[in-house]
Amino acid sequence: MQNYCGTSRIAGCSFSVYPMTDRFKEIILEALEIVDTSKVWMETDDVTTLVRGRIPHVFDVTSAIFLAAAKDGDHVVFNGTYSIGCPGDSTGDVYMAEDGIKLNLLITAGIKLETASKFSLYPLGGGNYMDTIYSQIENMRKRGITVSKSHYSTRLDGNAIDVLEGLEHVFTETEISGSSHTVMTVTMSANSPSAKGVIK
Repeated sequence: MQNYCGTSRIAGCSFSVYPMTDRFKEIILEALEIVDTSKVWMETDDVTTLVRGRIPHVFDVTSAIFLAAAKDGDHVVFNGTYSIGCPGDSTGDVYMAEDGIKLNLLITAGIKLETASKFSLYPLGGGNYMDTIYSQIENMRKRGITVSKSHYSTRLDGNAIDVLEGLEHVFTETEISGSSHTVMTVTMSANSPSAKGVIK
């Protein structure tokens, strides 16, 4: 079987943001307007937005868009799939030359937001990843994030910025551990009117 894996280490995230309000269009457009996306390749269609570039900038942009959309108290849900590695392509590789300085930290730094999230990690290309995942989850606990089991995923409850930084560390360290293709799915909810946990 021929291997079609690429060699690029460009990362990407295909995501959607869902503001649960009739102002959803304004909220999304405002978030896109205030977030600096100049260090990523970005494309939006009628289903999702795709962001590609270096890992720090992909997380910087997706985190900032979610936080900016939820900062005024509206119930907002973020659903994204992060990926790096095989099968690779070259679209957006020009952004791999960017430095590691995140452009949206000043936008997000003052946003205090509690979030509930679930993530699943799929190291599809080998690597010693289980110890990496466990150590990163322990680091999240040390930062005050509540970690709990959920079917097919891990649940994280806590400050949104801490959770997002924790997810970035898990993704980055799994890739560094030797996984040639890493995929992570994330669902985050902020300002939900529903009680925490299962609604019966």
